[in-house]
Amino acid sequence: MTQMLDDLVRLLALEKIEETLFRGHSQDLGFKQLFGGQVLGQALSAASQTVDPQRHVHSVHGYFLRPGDARMAIVYQVDPVRDGANFTTRRVQAIQKGKPIFTMICSFQGFEEGYEHQATMPDVPGPDDLMNETELTRKYQHLLHEKVRDKVLVDKPIEIRPVGVFNPFDPKPAEPVRHMWLRADGNLPDDPPLHRYLLAYASDFHLLGTALQPHAVSSWSPNMQIASLDHAVWYHRPLRMDDWLLYAMDSPSAAGSRGLSRGQIFNRQGQLVASVTQESLMRSLNP
Repeated sequence: MTQMLDDLVRLLALEKIEETLFRGHSQDLGFKQLFGGQVLGQALSAASQTVDPQRHVHSVHGYFLRPGDARMAIVYQVDPVRDGANFTTRRVQAIQKGKPIFTMICSFQGFEEGYEHQATMPDVPGPDDLMNETELTRKYQHLLHEKVRDKVLVDKPIEIRPVGVFNPFDPKPAEPVRHMWLRADGNLPDDPPLHRYLLAYASDFHLLGTALQPHAVSSWSPNMQIASLDHAVWYHRPLRMDDWLLYAMDSPSAAGSRGLSRGQIFNRQGQLVASVTQESLMRSLNP
């Protein structure tokens, strides 16, 4: 396991303060605000630690309420809403400075046999001959502000290899569709909950960017106000984050300064392991 991945795994483990109270540290990605995927992954970790390990998360629904501060720790308060015969429900609040910055409800279920069907995996190039996102970004490093350059250009705990090249500093109008391969940058233990936390973390990458593509803007465009508003993940099948997963994203709508994005995550065998949706604020402040 690389040092960056080891740091992320420890970040998601959390410190247990009381039975339903946890504290997590923050990861500085070069920006003052917290990365939404970090809060999502840590909140899921907090909830999972209060649930029978024979039950696994199958759905997560979260709302981002306030910008988080990457310089501060976060307190996660878990409400044990229900422990039923087949399903377990938890509500989690992430708190900084005495105020909730994120709220989430998630559901857990034990294994059950049942009917199965799934969408077909898109036919795209595999990851082996693709450059990763850090390598691609280095082509534009002269355009990055020196305050974020060192943090943006380092290898990440989650390696991302985009299918197709997109220049965020000179965006062109394009269909709201994006594909990327992702995996943890190193081997992980056989700990199924950890793989789900890491998927929640990684699922926040590029959804907003997919909704921006038809409008020839990106998150690096000047005078753009962007933020994740809500985020949902459904876990369909077992998964491993240390093997390549294909993240297929599209955006069916943008209106009212909000963009809706969807994602399907497949393993290399073509199994659909998770589905994601997100609505994001995407507001131009240009006069």
